[in-house]
Amino acid sequence: MSALPALPLPPTDAQPLPDARLRLLAELTQGLDAGALLYVSGYAAGLAAAQRRGLLPAQAGGRAHEETPGLQRPRATVLHASQTGNGRRIAEALLATLEARGLAARAVAAGDYAVRELAQERLLYLIASTHGDGDPPEDARAFFDFLLGRKAPGLKGLRYAVLALGDSGYPKFCEAGRIADERLAALGATALAPRVDCDVDFGAASAAWSDTALRHALDILKPGGDEPRLASVSPLRAPAPSVATRDAPVVAEVLVRQRITGRASDHPVTHLEIAAPADRLAYEPGDAAGIWHHNPDFIVARIAEMLKLDLTASVACGGEERTLGEWLMHHREITRLSRPVLEAHARRSGAPALEALVRGGAQARAAALRDWQLLDLLEAHAADWTAGDLVAALRPLAPRLYSIASSRSEVGDELHLTVAAVDYRRHGARRVGAASHFLASEAPALRVYIEPNTRFRLPADGDRDIIMIGAGTGIAPYRGFLQERGVAGARGRNWLIFGARRLAGDFLYQAEWLAARKRGLLHRLDFAASRDGAWKVYVQDRLREHGAELWRWIEGGASLYVCGDAARLAPAVHAALADVVRTHGGHAQDSAQACLDELVSARRYLRDVY
Repeated sequence: MSALPALPLPPTDAQPLPDARLRLLAELTQGLDAGALLYVSGYAAGLAAAQRRGLLPAQAGGRAHEETPGLQRPRATVLHASQTGNGRRIAEALLATLEARGLAARAVAAGDYAVRELAQERLLYLIASTHGDGDPPEDARAFFDFLLGRKAPGLKGLRYAVLALGDSGYPKFCEAGRIADERLAALGATALAPRVDCDVDFGAASAAWSDTALRHALDILKPGGDEPRLASVSPLRAPAPSVATRDAPVVAEVLVRQRITGRASDHPVTHLEIAAPADRLAYEPGDAAGIWHHNPDFIVARIAEMLKLDLTASVACGGEERTLGEWLMHHREITRLSRPVLEAHARRSGAPALEALVRGGAQARAAALRDWQLLDLLEAHAADWTAGDLVAALRPLAPRLYSIASSRSEVGDELHLTVAAVDYRRHGARRVGAASHFLASEAPALRVYIEPNTRFRLPADGDRDIIMIGAGTGIAPYRGFLQERGVAGARGRNWLIFGARRLAGDFLYQAEWLAARKRGLLHRLDFAASRDGAWKVYVQDRLREHGAELWRWIEGGASLYVCGDAARLAPAVHAALADVVRTHGGHAQDSAQACLDELVSARRYLRDVY
């Protein structure tokens, strides 16, 4: 590959900004004319003058701590590698607790962490989620590559603790946290406590880990009292009371609910438009909406029938008392099977086949957890459960995240979603996905919050080309991207490479894409249909087919986006991109991977996969 077009970075001599901030500054200022640059300069100078006069608080960040030499105290770094926001929320809560106790601390996303600082850390709390097949979150890949690589420093002076988040339904449970823990120890760091591995219902375990972290920090850092305190790099700012959060969602009216696949499609998809006032549900293209749903009543009734339980019976669990029906409808996962429930049911049923599955290979067990619902387990292997034991064994109901399919610049105080229905039959009975069934129903309002996705953003430079790759509902964020670029008058070209089963019926938002193509907003459109002909064609096939043009766009500075299935789409697309780099960029296999890694580091290859 000829050298990737790089953003010019500001001079680094004695600069007070970390590399991540420098890259953002370079991206912000690239392409601006002299007048715009003077405006930015004047704005920054005004902020600096206001700070010096005490009219604004000092902004913390990177090396911008102007404490008197010799008065700085050791600081705790809370580093979070989060895929869905859970790790970030735990980190922010821990930071708030540390600061409230007078301790010097900062919270940093792994994707924003300057890896050169690792050698100087003395107290590190790492919260690491596992994604896909044992991988770290997308924006943490560079940190993990550094930690596992040859350039990682010796860490004999570092004390650390790791909280690993994962899902026991996957074979490589909490793999990213385990790898980081073992690598930190191998580099000489000292673990303050054994790593804590959390399943999907992580609340109690993460709270206990945070309590332990606080005790260690109080002992190591010593509260400052009247001593000068080092400001945190990423101070937690509590949201305004009106802003929706995971624990305090907004009740938002559903304005439009419309099926957007053809009648012949066997994968129905629903388009929703939701009232979203900006002061309650602020979002940017690329963000996700968290939706709190309830379970289907016919599934709840069938579970009670199978187990001969009374849905009106009162059940106490975790200090709360509700009817069994309320627990199963609103507070417990019943369409996603968990490993603890599988193991408990195997013990209760005594079924040899089920016991063999529990004891057997991780891949077979993971397949069962992925494909079975609680009803499948109950129908295949009879066992007795009491209402109290069942409620205690099931996981708490969790919200579902959906990529936002709109831009506020285009739709105003609305938020659009693209939801594929999970609806099929097994053992002669209907099965549905709880959240997709709920969203496709006639509910007039939804409980909603915004989950920011800073790792999947449009380039700040509107002149930069973008290539959007996805399949199925992975098209959703690209609709928001194109709306945003259209309203902003971005001059960069836009290329959509989209895959679905059939052109007729499954090409989501087809009329909108064709209209954008006609008016010159969408510069190129390639569709892959996997069921229209004798041969299945997928988006990765289109990438290889148009590899020469794709390579020209990449060499010209285009940003790549991938959205869709983590298990199949993401690795297939990555392999195709590597082939393009080798075939049209003249790279060997190792250097092709290095080229893609460089694109990731430059935030020009971004993925939102699930």
